[in-house]
Amino acid sequence: MKIQPPPGPAPGQPRPRSALLRKGNLLAPACPSRTVLEHMTSRWGVLVLLVLETGTHRFSELRRAIGGVSERMLAQTLQRLEADGLVDRLAFEVVPPHVEYSLSTLGLEAAPRVRALADWIEDSLPRVLKARARRAA
Repeated sequence: MKIQPPPGPAPGQPRPRSALLRKGNLLAPACPSRTVLEHMTSRWGVLVLLVLETGTHRFSELRRAIGGVSERMLAQTLQRLEADGLVDRLAFEVVPPHVEYSLSTLGLEAAPRVRALADWIEDSLPRVLKARARRAA
């Protein structure tokens, strides 16, 4: 007897979260969603999205706001997020060059989700540190 998957949602209704995970097959090694996940949830990707959630910033402002990031790593992170459609880059034809970064429409959708994860980490940090200490003892 073949088991049939449950029917999909009615037209116009959102899919359940578990169906969304299966849709992209994020657990498969070759799934292209993994690349986007890596870019968004890398240490620097998260921090760039959090800073840009506050508004448009120049490269130097981003670098100052994100302590410890090198110019090279910030540039790579911005390029990846821009390629994924999460960040918009606006270059002004002036001397010296002036470039501004902001969240795209996709980035504006993604940033609150990344913020929720970052907030959970900050809220849970005392419990995480306590768990680490217990396991290290």
